[in-house]
Amino acid sequence: MAPPVFDGENYQTWAVRMRAYLEGCDFWEAVEQDYEVAPLPDNPTINQIKYYKESTTRKAKAKSCLYAVVSPAIFSRIMACESAKDIWDFLKAEYQGDEKIRSMKGLNLITEFERLQMTESETIKEYSDKLISIANHAGVLGTDLSDNRLVQKILVSLPERFEATIASLENTKDLSQIKLAELLSALQAQEQRRLMRLEGSTEELCRPKNSKI
Repeated sequence: MAPPVFDGENYQTWAVRMRAYLEGCDFWEAVEQDYEVAPLPDNPTINQIKYYKESTTRKAKAKSCLYAVVSPAIFSRIMACESAKDIWDFLKAEYQGDEKIRSMKGLNLITEFERLQMTESETIKEYSDKLISIANHAGVLGTDLSDNRLVQKILVSLPERFEATIASLENTKDLSQIKLAELLSALQAQEQRRLMRLEGSTEELCRPKNSKI
């Protein structure tokens, strides 16, 4: 899997993905701890040589990896950093911002979430992807938008064409307990049925009147 590239935008999301990538490559310890590699003693054993090489290589690869995943403009700012930890700490201080800034970003996302409404031209997937994306970004900033809140938001912001499905769910389910995946599945099923009916009507209209097919 290719590492996520950082261009100066959406630091929190990038940091979460990048840490997971570094952990998967066994480089995170070198970034987090910046451990010192003790020099080899005189007449080292094979195990000592092996450990020294592995520890030194891991630090070098962690630094090289961070160099490789930033844009040229950001690289010019971190190229003087001595270690992978120095690079990580610099990026965190530069792009994460303080708690007040993070809080404001979280509030902005909540405002965007509350104002969002599904348009007539959107599909359920397109609309739900927008909401889930906002929820994920808010979560990284420490603001929780739970699945239950996503369900409530979807139920109150859908166009009229979904009223029948919502009414059916109200009669058969406890909507306060319904899962997000279950709700999306039901709405997408209605959407698909509606699309099939529209396509069938269009074909009927376009068929020549003297056709016996």
